[in-house]
Amino acid sequence: MRKWLPLVAICLGAFILLVDVTIVNVALPSMADDLHASFSSLQWVMDMYALALAALLLAAGSLADRFGHRRLYAAGLIVFALASLASALSPNAGALIAARAVQGAGGAAMFATSAALVSLTYQGRDRGIAFGVWGAVNGAAAAAGPIIGGLLTQGLGWQAIFLVNLPIAVVAVALTLRVLPAGAVGRGRLDVPGALTFTVAAAAVTYALIRGGEHGWSGSLTIGSFVLAGVAAIAFGAVEARSSHPMLDPALLRRPSFAGLLGGALLLQASAFSGLVYTTLWLQNILHLSPIRSGLALMPLAGGAFVVAALAGRFTHRVAPRWPIGIGIALIGAGSLLLWAQISGSAGQTSLFAGFAVIGIGVGLSTPVLVSAAVAAVPPQRAGMAGGAINTFRQLGMTLGIALFGAIFSARLRDTLAKGATPHAAYAAGLDRISLYAAAAGLLGALIVLTLVRNPTHEPPPTSSPSPSDRIPPQESPTTSGTSR
Repeated sequence: MRKWLPLVAICLGAFILLVDVTIVNVALPSMADDLHASFSSLQWVMDMYALALAALLLAAGSLADRFGHRRLYAAGLIVFALASLASALSPNAGALIAARAVQGAGGAAMFATSAALVSLTYQGRDRGIAFGVWGAVNGAAAAAGPIIGGLLTQGLGWQAIFLVNLPIAVVAVALTLRVLPAGAVGRGRLDVPGALTFTVAAAAVTYALIRGGEHGWSGSLTIGSFVLAGVAAIAFGAVEARSSHPMLDPALLRRPSFAGLLGGALLLQASAFSGLVYTTLWLQNILHLSPIRSGLALMPLAGGAFVVAALAGRFTHRVAPRWPIGIGIALIGAGSLLLWAQISGSAGQTSLFAGFAVIGIGVGLSTPVLVSAAVAAVPPQRAGMAGGAINTFRQLGMTLGIALFGAIFSARLRDTLAKGATPHAAYAAGLDRISLYAAAAGLLGALIVLTLVRNPTHEPPPTSSPSPSDRIPPQESPTTSGTSR
């Protein structure tokens, strides 16, 4: 039993950081009442955490290479716990949003190191078992967030969804310092220009989508934010192409399998989870369900994801990864289509069950395979970079999805109310519209994966000669790189 204590430490951190992506969903109405928060503030409470997580994941991987994975993982747990306490004590929406940003930074340090710690700690058959458990936790944690959030919010108040992280983090830190291997410290170098330009690009496009949905698309701030995002994205590409230690080597994007997996990861997360914010508002504000009943309405998604993720690990290694990932994302799209067909002005919570069950199966089938498939699609010395990039694009999909779906939902809500519809019918119309867009995103993601992702042994080399960053010193092996296998 003692040999699995390191896995417990790693999975505890992975669980709380991924649960906190969605645990806030069912607490949003209570937060809005207590903190007098606007609709856009609610979006930022969700988005700021996912944005910080996405923007800092690759940079955190570089820091882990330099200072050691166990050290950064423990530091991330401590930052995450302190930011959780600050979130619970926030007196207003602005303070809560700022605390969520710090929480996301701590989560990035944990997420960037957890897979590498599994790889460093276990060998042979034990490594396969450990990654199966870790993958199941990853697949089910985000889906379980709304259920846990509902129980805590109704029983103890919305502050409890953050305070519950404290004892878990304390146990995880104690186990980390006692049972996890220190590992080697490499010579990784933080790509500061790359981290800054990527963060600016992601933050600017998220702000533009939220502001455009609330104030219109022709405003100078909205247009300026889109322009800033485009300039920062171009600068990021230029910086990475010239860097000797890039966060994301542009040469990898010329590999069809890797590019397809990035696109699939982004669309998977956007399709599966970004609409939950608005579903929860409908359940509580319109159907007047309690936080617990709202969380239980999402049980088919959480249950399906957990069961399938736990079982699929036994079989998915026998088939090419494009199939579980592609079929899983297609099921997410199909589940969203079911929601679109079922939600109407007279619909209740039962209209969600079938769609969410199919989405949960898709999440459980596709999520655990993503990182290993990305690692297999790149050269061994790029394993950590590949894992970090996949997780970054997953969280970026969540961030952009919440912002984009918020704009679509708000526009549909205003138009329907202007035509004299009841609030129930208007909210249902908004959910109906974002379910259709989520279905399109899921089916597009499946098409990208099934078309581009190939058997790793048949992956062609990049069409150009390797960049300077491909020539890594021997000290930087795959097992000490970012979020490796």
